[in-house]
Amino acid sequence: MNEMIRKFPKITQEGLDDLRTRIGVKIEKTVEPWCYEATRDNIRHYAHGIGDDNPLWCDPDYAKNTKYGDVIALPSFLFATSRIISGYVGGLPGVHAMWSGANWNWHKVIPRNAEFRTEAYLKDLIEHDTRFAGRAVQQIYHVDFYDAKTGDLLADADSWCFRTDRDQARENGTKYTKTKENGRRVYTQQELDQYYEYYENEEIRGAETRYWDDVAEGHELPTMVKGPMTATGFIAYAQGWGGLYIRANKLAWQLQQKHPSAGIKNRFGIPDCPERVHWEEEFALEVGAPGAYDYGPERTSWLTHQVTNWMGDDGFLRQAKCQVRRHNPEGDIILINGTVSRKFEDAGRYLLEIQQRAVQQDGELSALGSVIVELPKR
Repeated sequence: MNEMIRKFPKITQEGLDDLRTRIGVKIEKTVEPWCYEATRDNIRHYAHGIGDDNPLWCDPDYAKNTKYGDVIALPSFLFATSRIISGYVGGLPGVHAMWSGANWNWHKVIPRNAEFRTEAYLKDLIEHDTRFAGRAVQQIYHVDFYDAKTGDLLADADSWCFRTDRDQARENGTKYTKTKENGRRVYTQQELDQYYEYYENEEIRGAETRYWDDVAEGHELPTMVKGPMTATGFIAYAQGWGGLYIRANKLAWQLQQKHPSAGIKNRFGIPDCPERVHWEEEFALEVGAPGAYDYGPERTSWLTHQVTNWMGDDGFLRQAKCQVRRHNPEGDIILINGTVSRKFEDAGRYLLEIQQRAVQQDGELSALGSVIVELPKR
């Protein structure tokens, strides 16, 4: 049997022991976020990065006639205000990190020009034995999001990454054998047009109030489509969300001097960022992915996009949970479906629980989600 060719650092017990000393300890200094403020442009760039053109976030002329009086930030915008919630984890340098899910709670609407302060800590480490990459570690963080001016808690969330052995994942490749065997899908124009119909028919509820009274358990939300996946689309998301390692020239060099594992040499022998798995197929294959693929927070944002379109301007997204189950490589098309599973009241609020399931074009599970929405009562 040939011995595995090792290109990357692996998970070690010493590295895990060091990480465990950090559990529960407030992170005093974090890398600056992409967005300190919810400016009109920052909100719009994030919304457009997930393909969301809801005028409540994107059009001040529309929004001034709503009860908010101005644009507000879409709930998932908060991914752009914290590196920790977005999967930039500490410890185990050089070991691959795959963002894999989050549980969100929102407490207040995020107004235009809000300034943010966050507090974060490592919540837990859970070891797993996976088919995809052998030994893996689930690294869970908790983040609180505050309005820096008022001190109000806007939201809180847990998110997690799986730290995996890049070499083991490349050698095993068990998770994507179908993709390897069948190759990447090439679409006919007729096939594409069938998916584009979802875009043509996508409805933003907007000012037409959806009342809690009018929704029954079993109600199905309109299917939302995302894709076909392209490297251009992944970069569009990074423009709104902000990739920590996407830096140019001197700033890239400075980062690599401070964190050598952030500069993995490309085919030209030049240190380049690990984040290029999202647009460079050659490197994505080296870490065991089926090709250049989407961002994890992007996936969660797609699921909440389906719900904010459906609930209208007067709805409020209280909770959202998302588990990412696979990569979405270039060429994939994602269909998101949602069903109201529970209708209930709590502390004077009128709430709906919605179960979500996202699959790619061949029916393979991409993500699972659930949300709780508050709607007005007649």
